[in-house]
Amino acid sequence: MKKETLTTMVVFIIFRAIPLNVRRALFKALAVLFYRVSEKHRLIVLHNLARSFPEKDISDLAKIARDSYRSVGILAAEFFDLLPITGENISDWLEFEGRENYLRAKEKNKGILFFTGHFGNWELEAAAFAILCEPLNIVYRVLDNPVIGEIVDKVRSHRGNRLVSKGGAVRKILELLKKNEVVGILIDQNVSWREGVFVDFFGRPASTTKGLAALALQTGAPVLPGFIFRMKDGKYRFVIEPEIEISRTGDYDRDIFENTQRFTKIVEGNVRRHPEQWFWLHQRWKTKKSQVPANKPTP
Repeated sequence: MKKETLTTMVVFIIFRAIPLNVRRALFKALAVLFYRVSEKHRLIVLHNLARSFPEKDISDLAKIARDSYRSVGILAAEFFDLLPITGENISDWLEFEGRENYLRAKEKNKGILFFTGHFGNWELEAAAFAILCEPLNIVYRVLDNPVIGEIVDKVRSHRGNRLVSKGGAVRKILELLKKNEVVGILIDQNVSWREGVFVDFFGRPASTTKGLAALALQTGAPVLPGFIFRMKDGKYRFVIEPEIEISRTGDYDRDIFENTQRFTKIVEGNVRRHPEQWFWLHQRWKTKKSQVPANKPTP
């Protein structure tokens, strides 16, 4: 048995031995402690929030910031309880809406491009999709720490979800769509100017992956958004939204921009409804238009 595999088993045994309600309380407390002691990361979150919600005062922003840390703490605590979730007990975790949107898209026999963001409990969302619809092919970046990577991969793939590394993923994704499979993509993180297109996100240009728009234009695969929200009682609501209409003007660059903007506005709308459940710690606006060479004009 490999050391990493043994380590993963031990980690799960230890954390599963702690009752979930105790684990949630512990992880929330640790998250808030990190918020208080790490000035650098606290300022990143507050800066992101202040630029995104200029109408809110500092006390409101600080509350959202603390709650966003608690949200990440809850996600981490619940992570170790995702393996036992099945079709029989998933209703204990969430309510599900929008299966009809998935079924209509599936009938087109072109595969499905499913996108979401780092919102609510996105790891639970992936497991729920596999149980309630079909297994996903999740496009992901390999983590730098192999032990953490193995732990995360174990949970993500447990219900039949398959992991597709970003490196050289396009050819694999095209093959999967031809087989009428579902490809899951997170589109709410910063990318380099080479990988992305600048679109408006909370009133600021944000370099956003253009891969989803490019795949939709090339394949005709329907694009479905999906988000999972934590409700006041601690359960979740998982919603698959209707298929997005794709702009096809014949101007490729314009179509990439307009469709990516459309996807991003859907992400923003969900974040605005529940800002405390988004991952504000990420430097979403890190890539600047000023970094783009003069001979590479941006929209």
